[in-house]
Amino acid sequence: MATEKKPDLSDPKLRAKLAQGMGHNYYGEPAWPNDLLYIFPVVILGTIGLLVALAVLDPAAIGEPANPFATPLEILPEWYLYPLFQILRILPNKLLGIACQAAIPLGLMLIPFIESVNKFQNPFRRPVATAMFLFGTFVALWLGAGATFPIDKSLTLGLF
Repeated sequence: MATEKKPDLSDPKLRAKLAQGMGHNYYGEPAWPNDLLYIFPVVILGTIGLLVALAVLDPAAIGEPANPFATPLEILPEWYLYPLFQILRILPNKLLGIACQAAIPLGLMLIPFIESVNKFQNPFRRPVATAMFLFGTFVALWLGAGATFPIDKSLTLGLF
């Protein structure tokens, strides 16, 4: 059963916008020319400017040539795989590590079914989904940061 948002037609502000021809979408503000001419170019140019600034301020370093006969002491995956790498690194049983990694998407698929009775879209009125998102984000950041530390300091991040 889907929940639809219906506009409050008794609202005088909404009635005035509808009378002017504004209101074909939920917010009552047309995308042309407001978003397409004024907002999108600012966002695109800002993104390009940010990428150019990052490339100038922190250029990619050329490392030492690859040597297939010498293995580095600490092999790390790409940054976006740090949390998964950390799970495999801290759990003693590798099968348990794979099971934990498989449980993450399965748990994410269960969240809509847990809160399917909640008709609100506001995150502040969906406490279970909001709490799960914040907890998952915190754990992923903690595990990702811990993957860069030695194994003995990886869970505490060297703090205690």
